[in-house]
Amino acid sequence: MPDLTGLRQQPAISVQSGVRLLPPAMRWILRGGPDARAAAGAAFGVVLPAMACRSAREQSRAALWLGPDEHLLLAPVTDGSQLGHALERALATLPHSLVDVSHRQAALEVCGRHAARLLSAGCPLSLDGDAFPAGTCSRTMLGKADIVLWRTDLETFQLEVWRSFVSYVSCFLTEAAHDVDSQLESQS
Repeated sequence: MPDLTGLRQQPAISVQSGVRLLPPAMRWILRGGPDARAAAGAAFGVVLPAMACRSAREQSRAALWLGPDEHLLLAPVTDGSQLGHALERALATLPHSLVDVSHRQAALEVCGRHAARLLSAGCPLSLDGDAFPAGTCSRTMLGKADIVLWRTDLETFQLEVWRSFVSYVSCFLTEAAHDVDSQLESQS
């Protein structure tokens, strides 16, 4: 059998499926109580959500509630070191854990009228707009991959995926898009 390793490529993501890789971002996992949440929010420029499975946004920064004492903070790469230092200073006297996970994850965006249907091919959550409205986020699965799923608006989702699973998730979504496209064609 010939060695085909050199011929491997990143999977193509169907443009019509509305799936794209988002630019790199800064990511921190913050764990701490209400005082740490308030101090981090002030330094980060976003009031961190205290309500389960909710997100908050201010311009290009976002905070996602992942657990009672855990948040994922997202910011542009250009805000990186200055923002990291500001968070460290704000939290210095408070019990907390702040971990930079920027290199661990990548983000994919799934958008369009059939985005929820596409994700439902491998996600066990109900992605109906009433059950999972804009601003909702949750840890979940897509196929066999752990993801953080965030509905940024009615027809747009952001998936935070560990880098080692980006290829798998991309392939999964491409295959699911073909299935959804086939189903839609047969219905028309």
